[in-house]
Amino acid sequence: MLTISNIIRCQRLTQSPVQLLIIRNWHKEPIPVAWGKPEVGWTKLNFDGSCKGKTGKASIGGVLRNHKAEFLFGYAQSIGKTTSTIAELAALRRGLELVIENGWNDVWLEGDSKTLVEIIAQKRLVKCTEAQRHVSHINLMIPELNNCIVTHIYREGNRAADKFAQMGHQMKKPQIWRNNPPFQVVPIMHEDAEGKIVLRRR
Repeated sequence: MLTISNIIRCQRLTQSPVQLLIIRNWHKEPIPVAWGKPEVGWTKLNFDGSCKGKTGKASIGGVLRNHKAEFLFGYAQSIGKTTSTIAELAALRRGLELVIENGWNDVWLEGDSKTLVEIIAQKRLVKCTEAQRHVSHINLMIPELNNCIVTHIYREGNRAADKFAQMGHQMKKPQIWRNNPPFQVVPIMHEDAEGKIVLRRR
């Protein structure tokens, strides 16, 4: 039979890991995230894929801006049922197609999928046939550019591309915006241009 002192000690043992976890979370500092402008003469492509968990319906979106953070191009498209990885790859692939079609040669590619960025930057092979097909097309297009860098950014710094991807879910056919962005994206772009910092909670 447990005494009162033993019951109290057992409660302490069972509660201790939870308490420690909470304390650790309290002490983690939020990460400041901001979208960064490219260098003069460079074009920056932010891309994103969106996948609805229950339905599996996916869409893509992206935005291209210059060194003044001025809007150049935006795109959004529904791509049917697929995985989030395929959606991210399709978003980058479509963005690169637009980059090449419009003759931009010095390009900064940025997305919020760290795994995808590593696959492209390190030219890694992937097991999924469909994913590898996208990767192969991307790897063929990148050498067509004079200069190209690929970086990862947290979602808080990729909000404009995320908005385009979300809009893609509502599209019955692919849509492109040139020079004038859709009104839904304008506030985010203004904040990005001003260097607004968004805190990422860990």
